[in-house]
Amino acid sequence: MNGVVDSGLVVRAGVVIPETELQWRFSRSSGPGGQSVNTTDSRVELSFDVAGTTAFTDVLRARALERLQSRLVNGVLTVAASEHKSQWRNREAARTRLAALLRDGIAAPPRQRRPTRPSKNSVRRRLDEKKRRGETKRLRSRPDD
Repeated sequence: MNGVVDSGLVVRAGVVIPETELQWRFSRSSGPGGQSVNTTDSRVELSFDVAGTTAFTDVLRARALERLQSRLVNGVLTVAASEHKSQWRNREAARTRLAALLRDGIAAPPRQRRPTRPSKNSVRRRLDEKKRRGETKRLRSRPDD
């Protein structure tokens, strides 16, 4: 592994998960793969204990636990990658996927919308247009006898 991988998984600026908190599991991939399909463990599972991590502050941990609740099993988030034949490329895919999930999980909540009123001019224009449409439709109808 190179120096970037050994330093940990960078989720975003200021949030880095130490390599020691990542759990790797390797197994054989399903599907076609040629001669090496039954001999190489190219499928990768990467697990991260969100509930017990020291990489997140209490606020980030609570936010991640709440948002990723449907994907967690006992507070552990697991990502699998088996789309590549190479274990190395599957490892990189799993790291990227985990980082993206965590980035979304700890993102700040969106700002609340401040309700605003339509301007008087926009209300007047809307009502004028409604009157114009109504008049057009009224003129299309049969004249009253």
